[in-house]
Amino acid sequence: MQQKKSNTLFLVEVAVFTALAFLLDYISGLMSFKIWPQGGSISIGMVPIFIIAFRWGIKGGVLSGFLLGLLQFILGFSQIYTIVQGLVDYGVAFAVVGLAGIFASQVKRGLREDKKKLWVISTILGTFVGSFLRYVAHVFSGIVFFGEYAPEGQPVAVYSIIYNGTYMLPSFIVSAIIVILVISAAPKKMMK
Repeated sequence: MQQKKSNTLFLVEVAVFTALAFLLDYISGLMSFKIWPQGGSISIGMVPIFIIAFRWGIKGGVLSGFLLGLLQFILGFSQIYTIVQGLVDYGVAFAVVGLAGIFASQVKRGLREDKKKLWVISTILGTFVGSFLRYVAHVFSGIVFFGEYAPEGQPVAVYSIIYNGTYMLPSFIVSAIIVILVISAAPKKMMK
């Protein structure tokens, strides 16, 4: 009975936090004023994925991230030009955010043992890993699918690295701060 209850809680939390991630990403996209013509925005949409990843581990984080990308596609809020580009920019890029869950046990241990430095550093490392892997997916997509937008004479890879860095670095920093604030406000909720 306990296992069934745990599975139900897992599915409910993944669904709710995925919906929250979609809503936050959508609002961030509206507020970006289309500064990035080929897509991208400074977003806190990764925050719910990070929270699920730290609460449920890699499985919950990757599932939540993948579902976010799928929701963006289904609801028409994605910019898809080819099937492969869509899979990379939405399926892979958001799923790998959930790999922040590799630090879930360190975050929980820090909270359980009241070691603030441990859980804060683990949270920052996890949000960095998830954000960086998403960034890598977008850079790859930019090189392969959006090279024609690079200014004349600028290497496509440099263009993609800079373009994607302009929104992913601030997204990482803001997300890390918010996740730390959320965890510190309700540390016991992080431990199932």
